[in-house]
Amino acid sequence: MLSETIGAGLASRYEELAARVAELAQPLNEEQFWKKPFGFGNSFGHLVLHLTGNLNYYIGSEIARTGYVRDRDREFSEASRPLKHEVMKRFADAVTMVGRTARAQSDEDWSRPYTAIREDDAGNRFNIFLRCVTHLHLHIGQLIYLQFELTRR
Repeated sequence: MLSETIGAGLASRYEELAARVAELAQPLNEEQFWKKPFGFGNSFGHLVLHLTGNLNYYIGSEIARTGYVRDRDREFSEASRPLKHEVMKRFADAVTMVGRTARAQSDEDWSRPYTAIREDDAGNRFNIFLRCVTHLHLHIGQLIYLQFELTRR
């Protein structure tokens, strides 16, 4: 069934990318995780909060109906700095939810209409899963650069 192939393929890609995020976070200590090494941009930790919020909102809240309420601005400004392992656990949990949700989609589900805040043109569920995985992949590039900068000193 095509829906199973799509669901399994997307879930697998999310899981692969999440493993890469975890691998990049591993050598960072708590201070490095939250440090902004440049006068612009974000910390590694804030980007992981952002990725978690993105997945929990667009897929969790809007498709899986988890009840998640997003505070996007806080993803970039969280001052309390939760522990790295807690942030990474929430990210891993979000990816698990996304994989489970992707695998549960039927042929009809993939083409169901989809709109959400900042994604009013997504069109359908397949497209939002695709957009979210490419968004995750985009930020991995930033995470690679941050990890390099933070660990080279």
